[in-house]
Amino acid sequence: MLAAWLSVLFALLIPLEGGSAAPATAEVVTPPRAAFERFKKLEGTWKGESTKGWKEDVSFRTIAGGSTVVETSFDAHPDETMLTLFAMDGERLRLTHYCVAKNQPRLEATSFEDGGKTVTFTFVDGGNLPSRNRGHMDAAVFHFEDADHVTTRWTWYQDGKERWLEEIRLTRKS
Repeated sequence: MLAAWLSVLFALLIPLEGGSAAPATAEVVTPPRAAFERFKKLEGTWKGESTKGWKEDVSFRTIAGGSTVVETSFDAHPDETMLTLFAMDGERLRLTHYCVAKNQPRLEATSFEDGGKTVTFTFVDGGNLPSRNRGHMDAAVFHFEDADHVTTRWTWYQDGKERWLEEIRLTRKS
């Protein structure tokens, strides 16, 4: 009887010694996670040109163990720097924009089109926004043209409606 139990125990322990008896399953890459990986690949410096006529210097950097992408925008407004953070929150891709308007709208990626090359973020809430009617960036669309070109489209919302739209074409410098 003891020999029978030892053979059962031995049969159960052998797969554990070399790893799992069940084959490993690949992690499912969801559209938000795939989009976040695209943002990570933007690492470097970029030149931005707006449909409103101004130019800016932009940099992307991945920080915090790969959990956050930092976009820094300088001179979109003279001598001002703005910051946008991209991070996963569970299975949601979030964006927080630290704006020259002195508020911090938080947006969530809600649409992934063109095989994930176009990502649309929509307003969730924000810091220093006592109501949604206070002027803020309310939506952003990122279109990844190729490894060296990205177009962004930002929408300003105020007093119950969209007030203006701005498109910025980013070209990689390094």
